Amino acid sequence: MNQNKALELTKDIATDIIGGILIAVGVYNFAAAAKFPMVGVNGIALIFYQLFGLPIGTVALILNIPIAICCFRLLGRRFFLNSVRTIIITSIIMDAIAPLFPVYQGDRLLSAICCGVLSGLGYAMIYMRDSSTGGSDFIMMSIKALNPHLSLGNIAFALDAVIVILGTVIVSRDVDSLIYGLIVSYLLSLVMDKVMYGIDEGKLALIVTDPEHSTEICFKIDEVLGRGSTILNGMGSYSKDDKHIIMCACNNKQMYGIRKLIKTIDPKSFLVIMESNDVVGEGFKDE
Repeated sequence: MNQNKALELTKDIATDIIGGILIAVGVYNFAAAAKFPMVGVNGIALIFYQLFGLPIGTVALILNIPIAICCFRLLGRRFFLNSVRTIIITSIIMDAIAPLFPVYQGDRLLSAICCGVLSGLGYAMIYMRDSSTGGSDFIMMSIKALNPHLSLGNIAFALDAVIVILGTVIVSRDVDSLIYGLIVSYLLSLVMDKVMYGIDEGKLALIVTDPEHSTEICFKIDEVLGRGSTILNGMGSYSKDDKHIIMCACNNKQMYGIRKLIKTIDPKSFLVIMESNDVVGEGFKDE
């Protein structure tokens, strides 16, 4: 048991370091150099850096203290302690490691893209280990706890847009900087959602057919595409006839084959295709 805990702690720390480097490089080596507003508490710390030259990581660490105290009860003990560790590691990396990398001085649009992608990857890695970088992350997770139906990406975009606007008004007062900051915020939330929810995204097919066709449809789906199916019993609301509802999860490319097979076997079948952000189980990811 102790070995398992030690292994998990090692993984958590390794994730904090890698994710922290990605975030720090995005903020310090791209956003700060290009002088456009950044998102989250790091964005607020970046304002102090650009105005007074204060270290970004240290300011972010100080800002996190009152936010952490206010959000502690909603977050839970384990998540809070994990986040404290992550905050310390990422703050040190921001001030001690990021300055060792070369600062990008090229096109501002490319800088915004790199910043959004790198930061999004870093945040997603940390969130997937049940931790956060504190600050607006604490607020995001608190909102998520109160509103589970909201995605982290959408919550992040709303909060970060406010900070980006403040950074533009206080520091640069430049419309271009505002646009670049919003691009960073959008890319960050997009990458974060794709990494956390969308890598294993696919389609979910619901096929309503007569019982005499359901077995053949399932057999053909398995034979041609190698996908299993689940048959549910149903009834037509108007006709009151017995129906079978075949549920099948597949990737995007396989959905065309399923549509073709179904119409060949039962042209009168009813097909519903839905997006599935994440599919867990045999044929997809394990967890």
